[in-house]
Amino acid sequence: MELAHYSDYAVRLVNTEEPARNKDSLTSVDAVRALFGVSVQMARRVTDGDVTRFRNVRGRLRAVFEAADGGDHVLAVDLLNSLLMEFPVSPQISGHVAVEEHGGRGAHGEHREHGGPDWHIHLADHPSNASAGYAAIACFGLAFHLTEHGPDRLGLCQAPPCRNAYLDTSTNRSRRYCSDRCATRANVAAYRARKRLEAEESARSGRSAEEAQESHALSER
Repeated sequence: MELAHYSDYAVRLVNTEEPARNKDSLTSVDAVRALFGVSVQMARRVTDGDVTRFRNVRGRLRAVFEAADGGDHVLAVDLLNSLLMEFPVSPQISGHVAVEEHGGRGAHGEHREHGGPDWHIHLADHPSNASAGYAAIACFGLAFHLTEHGPDRLGLCQAPPCRNAYLDTSTNRSRRYCSDRCATRANVAAYRARKRLEAEESARSGRSAEEAQESHALSER
C-alpha cells in the first residue's frame, strides 16, 4: 500500500461530520468500523469507547484542515505534529510475491531479480486500541501528503453549507470543492446570482432612462 493512500483515512474521518448542517454520522460502533475499509482486523477491535475517541481525533484533524485552508500553514503543521507525537506509527517492511504475468516486474512495473517479493513500507496495527491505530495511520498519511505537496493542498469545500475536507491533487492547485456535485451546485448558484444581478442592473438602467426622458420633457415645457 502506498503511503499517500493513508491520507484518505484522515479525510474519511473528518467528513463524518457536517457542522454547518448539524449532521454527524459517527454515532455507533458500526459507523466507526465502516471507516476502516478493507482493514478488517483493526475494525474488529472497535468498542463503544472508540466512538468518543474517534470524534475527539476528528475535531483535531478538522482543525488542521481549517488552519491550512485559512492560510495559517504554521498552525496546521503544529496541530498535526501534536497529533503525530500522541499517535506514533509503527512502520514495517512488507512484501508480496508478484504473480507470473508481471514478467519479472513488481506491482508498480519495477524490475525485480529472481521474482522476489515486492517490498514496501506498511503501517502496523497499533497495540493499544482501534482509535489510536486509526489516528496514527490518518495523521501519518496527512503528514506525508502535506510534506510531499504542501499545506495549501489541504482544503475545505467552498460550496456552502458544505465544508467537507479534501486533498488537492490537481496540477495547478485549483481545486475548491470536495466533489463534482458540490462544484456543479456552486457553479449553478453563481450563474443564478449573475443573472439576478444583470436583471437588477437592467431594471435600474431602464428606470434611469425613463427618468431622464421625463426630466427632458419637463424642461421643454
